[in-house]
Amino acid sequence: MTTSALNWPAAADCARALLTDWHMDGPGGAIVAFDHEGERFAHAAGGTGLGGGDGFRPDTPTRLASITKHVFCSFVLAQSDVIALEDPLGAHLPDLAPAMAAITVGQALDMTGGVPDTREALTLLGHSVFTRTEVDDLLAFHKAMPAPSYAPGTEVHYSNGGYRLVEEALRRKGIAFAPYVARLAAALDLDFSAQEYWLDPVAGLATGYWAGPQGWQIGMQGMHLSAAGALCGSGRSLARWGRALLAGTGAQSGLLDRLAAPRHLSDGRKTGYGLGLRHQHLGDVALVGHGGAQPGYKSYLLFCPQTRTGVAMVANRDDANGAEMTTQVMAALLGIAQTRAPHCLTPGLYVAADGADWLEITPHSARRLDDEVALFASADGGADSFSPTSRLQLHMQDGDLRGFAGHAPVHFKPAHTGGPAPVHLDGLWRCVPHGGVMEIRNGAVVRGTGPTRRVMPLDPLDGDPLGGGPSGGGRYLFTQPDPPWTRRVCLCEDGPDRLTLSLSRARNLVWQRLHGPSFH
Repeated sequence: MTTSALNWPAAADCARALLTDWHMDGPGGAIVAFDHEGERFAHAAGGTGLGGGDGFRPDTPTRLASITKHVFCSFVLAQSDVIALEDPLGAHLPDLAPAMAAITVGQALDMTGGVPDTREALTLLGHSVFTRTEVDDLLAFHKAMPAPSYAPGTEVHYSNGGYRLVEEALRRKGIAFAPYVARLAAALDLDFSAQEYWLDPVAGLATGYWAGPQGWQIGMQGMHLSAAGALCGSGRSLARWGRALLAGTGAQSGLLDRLAAPRHLSDGRKTGYGLGLRHQHLGDVALVGHGGAQPGYKSYLLFCPQTRTGVAMVANRDDANGAEMTTQVMAALLGIAQTRAPHCLTPGLYVAADGADWLEITPHSARRLDDEVALFASADGGADSFSPTSRLQLHMQDGDLRGFAGHAPVHFKPAHTGGPAPVHLDGLWRCVPHGGVMEIRNGAVVRGTGPTRRVMPLDPLDGDPLGGGPSGGGRYLFTQPDPPWTRRVCLCEDGPDRLTLSLSRARNLVWQRLHGPSFH
């Protein structure tokens, strides 16, 4: 495809149409398109804050969340004299557990390392997204983790934890991310800044909102942000940074290629995820990009290296789909029709033969270990999520689902909920490495005290009962509210008086029974 075939007016019309329903009485966002020479158009709509905020503009700063990742990876690559992608984390963080220390820096950044996600691990301990956590305490939390979620190099699944550890490895050498961002911003005239905590003041920052039962609610996060998602900046600056990567001059010479270079599993297969950038296709055209999501904020940065063009999107509303919006604009620019047919998998709940792995299929999506991703028909007659960090490639076979999840082989059998409550699990349980305590009473997980006390019934997964528990093979789901999210956690019996809790990004958190029930 040549640049002469690019249809900038059609792309601009598409961007305007996507923003049509965002008005001043609600939150908004901006879409900025660019090429290697500069900005081509910018459109914005909606407001920066309800009850008196300004109109959202292309220059309005927001939280860029996980778009931070490829910027941080550029920072890591710039420190090659002190850290290498091939280094084991233990070479820089010797106090990690042996299995965690063996993960390489590259694996920690390219999602093949299995480093448990900090936020989801805290959820498994019962902490809310609002719980304030400090950087040193979170690092001690990771040091106490005995093992990764899966064997490094065998699977790809999204996690922020590896970025936190690599950032700490550099911090111990006196090399901090925030000054790098400040130098980058000064050199390229960006409004980027790297924050430590959510409540740190940012000039002009749009208030982020998520849609709750009572209407728009202000987003908040108590956890220290880390280099996995610390950046704030505007859509215009995000596009300006994207233009610098496409131009590839000066300090950015060859940088986009290095960040987007294919990474591999231990067996040599390409993963579709580079260093903070994910690969995707629009027809036959290869694209790279990355999104960001934090409570009340969405963002996306998408590149077409072949045409040296890109689209940046930011929003202060949680209901925006940055990946879909930027892809639509890029499709209009390239004149490519998006044609992905719906999948033909049988909807329902499925469970692996053993362990905590479960999968729910709906007409338009799949949810594995509570990670939901859109699902489409694949050319081979099965279904594919086409997501590098949540890849599902599945086929129906005699009523079962077989294929790959995160590039690892999987086999799921149909499961059904609604069995008897697992009262044999009643008692007090302790997560020894982290000092967590959890009560199970009358077959339900009980967490919190006073007005925060929640009773969450355990729903057995009564698939093929191979696990040894009295029902459901010892696997159960419970629903844990954590606004703006609701999490479905898998509890898996793992031997006498031992169980694990798992979510997609943090798996197999071990709990041991302190003592049995005394309240019947």
